Amino acid sequence: MELNRLKVVLVERKKTGKWLAETLGKNEATVSRWCANVSQPSLETLFAIAKALNVDVRELLISTKK
Repeated sequence: MELNRLKVVLVERKKTGKWLAETLGKNEATVSRWCANVSQPSLETLFAIAKALNVDVRELLISTKK
């Protein structure tokens, strides 16, 4: 099940996983795992991602409301 939209938002913002990794000071493989939904960033990191991409943190999440 997909929990985040990071991959989609990166494409929308014309940014790469490499750029995000460098911006956050994270390993590129870590960002790749987030994009593939293999692992999830911490809440603190999620807010840093949102700030770096200039989006509301909610845009990075899949709504759980039905």
